[in-house]
Amino acid sequence: MTINLFQTTEYKTIIHEHIFKTMEYLFQKNQEFAIACEIQHIGFNPELPHSIADTFDDTVLFILSGYTFESATLDQEAVYFEAGFGENNFGSTVSVPFLAIRQLMVDDHPIIFNLAKHTAKKEPTAKNSMESLLMNPENKKLLKKRK
Repeated sequence: MTINLFQTTEYKTIIHEHIFKTMEYLFQKNQEFAIACEIQHIGFNPELPHSIADTFDDTVLFILSGYTFESATLDQEAVYFEAGFGENNFGSTVSVPFLAIRQLMVDDHPIIFNLAKHTAKKEPTAKNSMESLLMNPENKKLLKKRK
């Protein structure tokens, strides 16, 4: 069985840190840049109107320059920035998890290629927790029977 090295936890940790440290460096040097991202993992607050969101392809390019660059912040998981969309410049704060970034470019030069796939972390829900609990037949004994 061949293991895809670029989808391992180890590689994802390396590329995640590489993207974070590179962006941190670019912000410290006041260097504007662009990121090509998988749209399915990007958050918008407030949500974009369908008339705008439906125009995006699977991968979208954000150019962090001007106000968008100035508004940008990082934490350990994602980059956040404010941007305007559509002809009416609909404002939204964008959040992009690092592993959803496919490429990072400075001017016309790609400086990072990310081959790891982002896997969204699901928040546990009562249903998911119960399903996980009931996967073990021994745990079914713990449930009270309803009459």
